[in-house]
Amino acid sequence: MQHDTDAAVIDNGNKVRRWITYVAGIYILTLGLSLAIRAGIGISPQSSLTRTMTLVFTPLSQGNYNLILEVIMLGLTFLVRPKAFKAGYLLSMIPALVLALLLDVNLWLTEWIHLEPYAANVVLLVFADAMLALGLFMMIRANLILMPIDLFVNTIQQKTGRKWGNIKTMFDCTLLALSAGIGLLFLGAPHFIREGTIVNAILVGQYVKGYFFLYEKFVARKRSAVLVPAPVAD
Repeated sequence: MQHDTDAAVIDNGNKVRRWITYVAGIYILTLGLSLAIRAGIGISPQSSLTRTMTLVFTPLSQGNYNLILEVIMLGLTFLVRPKAFKAGYLLSMIPALVLALLLDVNLWLTEWIHLEPYAANVVLLVFADAMLALGLFMMIRANLILMPIDLFVNTIQQKTGRKWGNIKTMFDCTLLALSAGIGLLFLGAPHFIREGTIVNAILVGQYVKGYFFLYEKFVARKRSAVLVPAPVAD
């Protein structure tokens, strides 16, 4: 999650409310991810890598591989800037574990979904990306712990001084290349990288921007309603 967000959206209030929002966001994000996988027309770079690994070594689930990736990213975060690494960063593995568990649960709950018409799969993917982005928005709003992957991207940004968005794009492209390479090496062809991967890359960011816009509008209307004085009766 990126920190250069509008302060009007970030919740710095009650910790219990924020944790509820955060965990609910993780659940919605993993549900969106699961639905995107069921659409079968391509998924995000990170998901394509972990999903590909489930075909290479089947005993482990996608949630397991996602957790392994998060552990690797936390280790790389330390290696990139060991002096800046904080003990509190280790706590990022708690939400990473929750995400891994919920991902496997939602993949199990959605395994019955098999849509035949291509158009139906496109609609499912568009809806899934909306869910994924909503979960991400809720996690950003809760303003709590960053996942190890986001910590790594932030650390690279701090180390290089480059724009966060450019670093994230390079990171996603690296995961995509790894996914394609592993697919070619072990499976004979890349898997889970299709037109839906491009759709995901475009839509999720736009959805998140849309949620920010709608929430800011909601807050502005709520404030204006409070500030408008009630009419005085004659």
